[in-house]
Amino acid sequence: MAKKKNSFSGSLGFVLAAAGSAVGVGNIWRFPYLCAKDGGGLFLLVYLVLVVTFGFVLLTTDVAIGRRTKENALRAFGTLHPKWKFVGYLTFLVPMLIMTYYSVIGGWITKYFFEYLTTSGRDVAEDGYFTSFITEKNAPLIFTGIFLALTIWVVYRGVEKGIEKFSCFIMPGLILLVIGIAIFSLTLSYTDADGTVRTGIQGFLVYVRPDFTGLTVKGFLEVLLDAMSQLFFSLSVSMGIMVTYGSYVKDEIDLNKATNQIEFFDTGVALLSGMMIIPAVFVFLGRDGMASGPSLTFISLPKVFQAMGGAGHIVGLAFFLMLGFAALTSCVSVMETLVANCMEVFGKTRKQMCVMVGSYSLLTAVLICLGYNVLYFELKLPNGSTGQLLDVMDYISNSFLMPIISFLTSILIGWVVGPKWIVEEVEKNGEHFSRAGMYSFLIRYIVPAVMLVLFLVSTGFINML
Repeated sequence: MAKKKNSFSGSLGFVLAAAGSAVGVGNIWRFPYLCAKDGGGLFLLVYLVLVVTFGFVLLTTDVAIGRRTKENALRAFGTLHPKWKFVGYLTFLVPMLIMTYYSVIGGWITKYFFEYLTTSGRDVAEDGYFTSFITEKNAPLIFTGIFLALTIWVVYRGVEKGIEKFSCFIMPGLILLVIGIAIFSLTLSYTDADGTVRTGIQGFLVYVRPDFTGLTVKGFLEVLLDAMSQLFFSLSVSMGIMVTYGSYVKDEIDLNKATNQIEFFDTGVALLSGMMIIPAVFVFLGRDGMASGPSLTFISLPKVFQAMGGAGHIVGLAFFLMLGFAALTSCVSVMETLVANCMEVFGKTRKQMCVMVGSYSLLTAVLICLGYNVLYFELKLPNGSTGQLLDVMDYISNSFLMPIISFLTSILIGWVVGPKWIVEEVEKNGEHFSRAGMYSFLIRYIVPAVMLVLFLVSTGFINML
């Protein structure tokens, strides 16, 4: 099979690009609030176990499929087995859905960064600011357009000159910012009106110490489901991205080592993000602030930065710069997956596909933005939550498609093609795949069972809770 013209220049470029895809808004925004909601250290413990088991299996599978077939996700599964090409179509749907709203979230982040860059940031800490902003008709569209234009520019430049070069520049800066703010959070202290002193170290202990108080089977299942959902969101698995990136990996690269490094980067940033956000929120807003859920980033954190005084403005600016970096690297990977697939399907150039995919992304992003004003509605979802247009797209991609794609992939690799197919690809250069036995057992027995249960529970087909 002919090798794809596009490729990463080496292992470092692939690892940083893949880590850039994995390290996104999910790590810095979603991980901390889920951790705070689900008992701190308990969520951490469950998540880490899932990373070294399910995360390792799903990431290795996606990357190995891409490199061995040298095809993007749309065609890779058909190359494995003609009757399973429909899985490639399902994976193509995931980035299509995610692209409709990811640039909108990126636009929100861009707006907050702009506010901290040009003002004191006092306004964004006011009650109702975030709701007022997203319900406007024009401002969200402008900032979404700016974010989307940056994404298109990086993807247009290609794999090595665009994605790899951008990731090699952005990722080290992002990691340094996360580490710096995390260390600063640990030094914070605050005395409230009744004289109670709260410190960053106390907040850190709340973050890492498992809380088993009142834990029930139902509660543990909620933690497990949240952690598994976060795993999909965080590692960019079961959405075609890592299959596409894997197709750009040269044969001489040690695949086992590279995937281990991606896991390390992604998990490390997630853990540091929790250490960065949870102690700071605990210091200034207490445990009630930690329970603020998805609004933690755009509503609670600006209040924390405001309470820090003069330093808060600098920290807020650095935080939203870092969050913008993370969102951009992830959005680039989503768009690259769509562009790479469409280039082969339609036989067009990268420039032409960037225009087409960019136009689709802009049109759908406009609809998502309007979903908070002129197209506003509330829909009850099968998992029991209520959401707007953005929430519907997120639900279909994350709660419906990703679990079923993982289930089907595990059946294909575990029982049709055979785990040996993946093991051989990982050991192509004579490298030892130390977790080959664990991989084979998990992909055949554990992953299909758990993914099926996750799909049934998250889509409301059964009520385990």
